[in-house]
Amino acid sequence: MSPDTTAQHSQTLSRGLRSLEILADAPRGLSIAELSAALGVHRSIAYRIVRTLEDHSLIVRDDAGKITSGPGLAALARGVSRDLQTAALPELTVLANELGMTAFVAVWDRHDCVTLVTVEPRHSSAAVAQRPGTRHAFSAGAPGIAIQSAVSQEDWERLAPGQLYREEAAAARLQGFATSHDEVIAGLSSVAAPIRVSGGLPAAVAVVYIRSAHPEAELGLRIAGSARTIEEQLS
Repeated sequence: MSPDTTAQHSQTLSRGLRSLEILADAPRGLSIAELSAALGVHRSIAYRIVRTLEDHSLIVRDDAGKITSGPGLAALARGVSRDLQTAALPELTVLANELGMTAFVAVWDRHDCVTLVTVEPRHSSAAVAQRPGTRHAFSAGAPGIAIQSAVSQEDWERLAPGQLYREEAAAARLQGFATSHDEVIAGLSSVAAPIRVSGGLPAAVAVVYIRSAHPEAELGLRIAGSARTIEEQLS
């Protein structure tokens, strides 16, 4: 296989994966024309990508031709950090319903902090939605600070060269949890604690909210306790 062919195959795969990312972030279904514009490719190329992804149930099209994420992605998602998801889900459910806030676990994905699994409270109409797959840079948000706090600055520079190690991570290491306000989305606050995964990169358990009846320090200690519970389940 020639280098040109290899590069072409890699580009095709990259475009397919990028299509899935675009559709996951879209608030509604996209047309072929909208997807091709987002990818920066001709409609015929976008159409071939769509047909291939449809064959694997990774996307679906409705009667109007709008494209959305498909059920095949759910099957793939179940295998991502399976042990962490299994260990975290019961504790996230307790945490969300006890505090009346959306609780979630975030993991380290290259340059970003990505939501792995999330639980919204059963009896709260004001809870903030946090979709699995949501990502933001480590430069913003309590989950990223919490993940950084689980490693030393020296280890961070080795594992994530060129990425800033936030000063707040040192304070979070001492108190066991991290906080943020108006960093990822204006008006939202988050509290997070690190989950140390044996043999793997650290993760974080967190809540996100608009306002809380609980003092921030109380929230931090409660979430740090949830992190320890999840760690025990992983051990």
